[in-house]
Amino acid sequence: MESMSRWQSQHSQYLWAAGKIAAQLAPPNVIEGRYKVITPQVWQDIYPEQDPYLPDPIPDRLRAYLLLYPYRLHIPEVYGVCQVSGSSILLLQNVPIDAQGQLSPSLQEGWEDASPTRQLYWLWQILSLWSPLTEQGMAASLLYPENIRVEGWRIRLRELLSNPNAYGTSADQGQRSQKPTLVTLQQLGASWSLLARQAKAAIAPQLERFLGQMQQEDVSLRNLQTVFNKLLLQQAAQQSLRLQIASATDTGPLELKNEDSHYPTTQDLQDSRLQPVGDLNSHFFIVCDGIGGHEGGDVASNFAVSSLKLQVQALLGEILEDVNIMPPRSVEDHLIALLRIANNLICSRNDEQQRESRQRMATTVTLALQLPQKVRTPQSSTANSHELYIASVGDSRAYWITENYCQRLTVDDDVATREIRAGRAYPSKAVQRPDAGALTQALGTREASRLRPTVRRFLIDEDGILLLCSDGLSDNQLLEESWPSWAPKVLGGKLSLEGAIQQLMQMAYQRNGHDNCTVVAAFYGVSPQYPLLVNLPELSQEGETINLEIDPNFLSFNGNSNGKHEETSTVPPEELQQQEDFYLELEDHEVEEGNIAERSELGRETSNRNPYESPELERNIPDRTTYEPSEGEQESEAANIYDLDINLDFDERDIYGGEVEETEEREIYERSSPQRYEEEGEIEEGSLEKREEEAKAVPDYPPVAEKTSFQSGFEDAPELQEVDAWDDIQEVEDEYEVEAIEEWEETQPTRPLPIREMIVGVVLLVVFGGVLVVFWPQIAPQLPGRSPDSPSQTEE
Repeated sequence: MESMSRWQSQHSQYLWAAGKIAAQLAPPNVIEGRYKVITPQVWQDIYPEQDPYLPDPIPDRLRAYLLLYPYRLHIPEVYGVCQVSGSSILLLQNVPIDAQGQLSPSLQEGWEDASPTRQLYWLWQILSLWSPLTEQGMAASLLYPENIRVEGWRIRLRELLSNPNAYGTSADQGQRSQKPTLVTLQQLGASWSLLARQAKAAIAPQLERFLGQMQQEDVSLRNLQTVFNKLLLQQAAQQSLRLQIASATDTGPLELKNEDSHYPTTQDLQDSRLQPVGDLNSHFFIVCDGIGGHEGGDVASNFAVSSLKLQVQALLGEILEDVNIMPPRSVEDHLIALLRIANNLICSRNDEQQRESRQRMATTVTLALQLPQKVRTPQSSTANSHELYIASVGDSRAYWITENYCQRLTVDDDVATREIRAGRAYPSKAVQRPDAGALTQALGTREASRLRPTVRRFLIDEDGILLLCSDGLSDNQLLEESWPSWAPKVLGGKLSLEGAIQQLMQMAYQRNGHDNCTVVAAFYGVSPQYPLLVNLPELSQEGETINLEIDPNFLSFNGNSNGKHEETSTVPPEELQQQEDFYLELEDHEVEEGNIAERSELGRETSNRNPYESPELERNIPDRTTYEPSEGEQESEAANIYDLDINLDFDERDIYGGEVEETEEREIYERSSPQRYEEEGEIEEGSLEKREEEAKAVPDYPPVAEKTSFQSGFEDAPELQEVDAWDDIQEVEDEYEVEAIEEWEETQPTRPLPIREMIVGVVLLVVFGGVLVVFWPQIAPQLPGRSPDSPSQTEE
């Protein structure tokens, strides 16, 4: 457990001051000599090393924050209380305020720019928080869009409100509040009415119908969640889902026995290249840490991983066979049951060996399940539901990391958390206990009926990294402090996922070397990918195997050289229109053979030109697929390019494997043919005259200088016309050129002889014959070898 000073510096840079009195205080006020007013209700503690004042006993108004601690992803935490003019002002931490002291956008402010999936996801989170907040009498907090802030995918509350009419009133935040007012689902639906009218067109009609159901008197929350979940998954499934996976484990500098276990291992990832898409390690990740000091911790962690792998494999089989969508509550119950079965296996082994107390082997567990439910989209196709379930017991953690933030998705099962969520201690006090980090539950320590796993569902609607790790990596706020140095590079394609994990392992080795360190990371991508100009022959020379899978709507294909999971859905028409607006920008430098990283920077373009005009084929290779091996990695690993997602504009021709090479041969004699425009149906409106002029300029045979057609696609870029195409494109042999020219000449049609020329020829032939008959007696004696007296050869 982190120390008090580190905990404070991480969580308390900026605070939210609740209540009307705080809203009236403007900068540059300093309250009680330590709280600096940045903006109304946004304060900064300039002495975070000092303990803030906290009332004792804990008031009921503050107790709700403690009881809702498991929902800390969305709900703020109590920091302290200060006095202003005899009134108490509650100070909250873990609030939606960025590093510059600015509040995150409100739900209303972020609504217009959000995608349809994200709009529904925000509302789903509000619907999911309804029950726990209602139990604490704080459901009114969800009625005011201004109180709800958005940070990427998640919604966050500025403060908790107990009364629907309390927003903006001067309630005494530090004392016992009046009895909470009952809030209904009908009121929640009414608060969404404006959002529904401003929703994206793709979901607005369905959302309006849903709000109509919320207004019914006998409506139940479970039924509403079932209907809304189906709408959410149908929208989310329309996005593509790409995946890269990497893992590592290390015993640490003390060379202790490694009690950690995980899946998939490096060997599992290598073996998966021979398995079909959709294998277990594409959907299931787990990290287990055998509890230190307990005998057989490594045995317990191995038991847990082996047991859960088999059970999850069976669960995935059932889900794939079921045509109905399994609701989140049912999936959560299944995962809890699986964890309890694994717990009983370890407990049975402990009982067989008569292990008691701390001699009982046990393990923590954090698992992630990307549930591949097949959802039917409005386009009448089925696609992945994008659901992600996280289950945990103990203090192994799961994180979601993007270019903008690092979010911890799990809550530790330790003494400090137990005291907070029981309402017995403030967070700042709980972490100061000597036993704050002691675990309160783990697999194998007690019977299954007493096990209380935490299971949460998330939706993958943005590019990000899911990271599972043991406490050897998460201790001392290592991830919270280090993610800006590596996560943006991975997401931007400048650092491989394996390279990032190696950096993390080195940092853990230096800062947290007291324990084993294990990590499993999965990079999920959902953002649309656009074509890049890449030299296909160079890739083939490097030994990269590419499997093509043509999409009839976008002609996209997935190339998985490592067997990783990837699902592609139908590209919406508006997305295709966006791709047409891309213009290729080529840097004026040579592409070195084998340098895939430089090729990924050549630019993007969606072109409608003939695919045989250039051997520089357009392919949709995301920047993140570039594999840049870190120092010391084997040369063979450099060819591991994850998730090659490629689009080919081949005019709906099926291309497989080696047939791609035919493009070079065909372009040699086809690109200069005047008839190719008509044959390929490429005559556009208003361009016929231009096509005819181009055809007249074509010589009688294909010029050798145009065989590579390097310049033909870039007439608008004069600086490229002087580039020697033979430097960057594979050279064509002379014999091959001659054969191609001869083949081209054979294919040219024979032009028929005009009628006028035939008539002239006949006339000349008749005249010449008549002249020859008249003058033949005078001509014949003068022919060589004949005399007037010699007999004719005909007579002989």
